[in-house]
Amino acid sequence: MAIKLKKSYRFALRSSFLIALAATILLTGLLYVTNQFNWILPALFLPLSFILSFLIVQARVERFIYRRIKKIYDDVSLLESSTFSSKPVTTDMKGLTAEIEKFAKDKKIEIDTLKIREEYRKDFLGNVAHELKTPLFTVQGYILTLLDGALNDKKVSEKYLKRANKAVERLIYIVKDLDLITKLEVGDLNLEKEKFDIIELIKNVFELLEMKAHKKHISLTFDMAYDKPIYVKGDAEKIQQVLTNLLVNSIKYGHSNGTTEISVENLIKNKVIVRVTDNGEGIPKQHIPRLFERFYRVDQSGSRKEGGSGLGLSIVKHIIEAHGEKIYVESEVGVGSEFSFTLEKA
Repeated sequence: MAIKLKKSYRFALRSSFLIALAATILLTGLLYVTNQFNWILPALFLPLSFILSFLIVQARVERFIYRRIKKIYDDVSLLESSTFSSKPVTTDMKGLTAEIEKFAKDKKIEIDTLKIREEYRKDFLGNVAHELKTPLFTVQGYILTLLDGALNDKKVSEKYLKRANKAVERLIYIVKDLDLITKLEVGDLNLEKEKFDIIELIKNVFELLEMKAHKKHISLTFDMAYDKPIYVKGDAEKIQQVLTNLLVNSIKYGHSNGTTEISVENLIKNKVIVRVTDNGEGIPKQHIPRLFERFYRVDQSGSRKEGGSGLGLSIVKHIIEAHGEKIYVESEVGVGSEFSFTLEKA
């Protein structure tokens, strides 16, 4: 990044004036002592010495700054060498200091960002390894058992093959979610936006999850009767995935005989907000800022009793942001949680 330094000769002017003044006073003193005093000589000497001093000081200072500051710029790669060869360096130290401070600040931010990314990378690789390890070892265990002789027992072999298949399905589920979230993060997933009825879509999701909710005695309901359709614009399939992921989480961590309620409200002139509210366990406040990270789990014990890939909320966030919308979360332990997101009206 080329930096154009502000031209300032104040240093050279002040230094030259002081030198010329001192030299003129000295000359006047010598003339006085030698009884050759004449006002014309000091009067001519002062401006001439000032001009000569200015030229020498300015040239020397510029050369001094050029050699040393150019080295600083080259070392920190703030400027290319060619920039200095085409323009003279001046004495504007204020501008230079500001540029160096800005450079240092930017580099500090860059280093901090790289540290955060490195920590994130380590966490991510550790989480991926952990998530894939369990089903892989499960499949391996069943296959080894079958090879050790259980294959000859039809009932045992059938049971073990079914369990191995379930572990493989879990692996496929994790890999599919990883593939989807990668596409979302790099912007490689094309959204097929269309006009659709969000109320009808929510009803479809309720039907899909009815059995899962029934097993935990959780009711899926609207906050009120929606007699008329509410049309929004977006990718209906992806928004259905958002609602499904949010409701599945709500069912997983909800209390038995609990309720998960969905409301659709007008937010502003061209927006609606969809709220998914439950009366489940709730989320401690310290976990909320990291909820949408890949593989992040509120339960840090490593327990996977509830299953899932650990990518659901991260996928939700990326889908909503791909629509150019926002997602919010509010939660209180022992009271419940509310996830809400905005959509454009059609």
